[in-house]
Amino acid sequence: MQEFLQYKIAELGSVNISVYNLFMAVILLLATWLLLFFTKRLIYRVDKFDEGKKYALYRLSKYILLVISIVLILKVFGVDVTVFVAGSAALLVGLGLGIQSLFNDFISGIEILLEGTIEVNDIVEIDGIVAKVREIGLRTSYVETSDGIYVFVPNSILTSHKLINYTHEKAESRFHVSVGVSYNADIELCKKIMIKCAEENPLSIKEPRPYVRLKEFGDSSVILDVLFWSRDIFIIDDIKSEIRQEIFKEFGKHNIEIPFPQRTLHFDKTAIFNAESTK
Repeated sequence: MQEFLQYKIAELGSVNISVYNLFMAVILLLATWLLLFFTKRLIYRVDKFDEGKKYALYRLSKYILLVISIVLILKVFGVDVTVFVAGSAALLVGLGLGIQSLFNDFISGIEILLEGTIEVNDIVEIDGIVAKVREIGLRTSYVETSDGIYVFVPNSILTSHKLINYTHEKAESRFHVSVGVSYNADIELCKKIMIKCAEENPLSIKEPRPYVRLKEFGDSSVILDVLFWSRDIFIIDDIKSEIRQEIFKEFGKHNIEIPFPQRTLHFDKTAIFNAESTK
């Protein structure tokens, strides 16, 4: 049995690949898998952490255990880990600016997981795109837009760019729908109708109540904003669309005009007559 375990399959310099080495590598992999399994169960049983913090803690634990496992497996095969680390450091220095962005993404990933400013299932807005965070990795994270498109985002963008997190520390956010009405319209009636349409939408929150704000006096209309709160941020564009449709319908019932831009063209009749007479 001992001879079988010591049987060499291959030898590459100081690295010996034997049956015993392979057996120990498999044992270490199984032990790592079991540790990850029990670590995950232990973390997700803690009630004082929310889902985002549990996810972040598990991911960090996973990366640490995997690194330790890889180091131990290399040592089992006789690889000098110190030389490997020194060589890697020299390689990283040699690459210089080439890996700067990669290193920046890596550090940003650790920062996101530790701080918890962005968590899985958060609704965020990045460069005008509203999306739900699906997974946070060490280098990149991926988000899902309301159109069902998955976008991979480098973590450095999440930490260095302007980012709106609609679900951070609260469940609802405020939104608005703008409507332009005629200068001859009854503003108070318009406000009542807009508030009613916002309140009756099943996905808007009743408290705090929606309200209307006169935004500005436009060229051809008075601009009114109805402001409302909702928890369904991921489909907020659909909610706004429903409220606009109801406002349009109710305005029609009360003969409230929604003006549209019009342009008046003035023709110089004399110039036209002279042009015709020269033909």
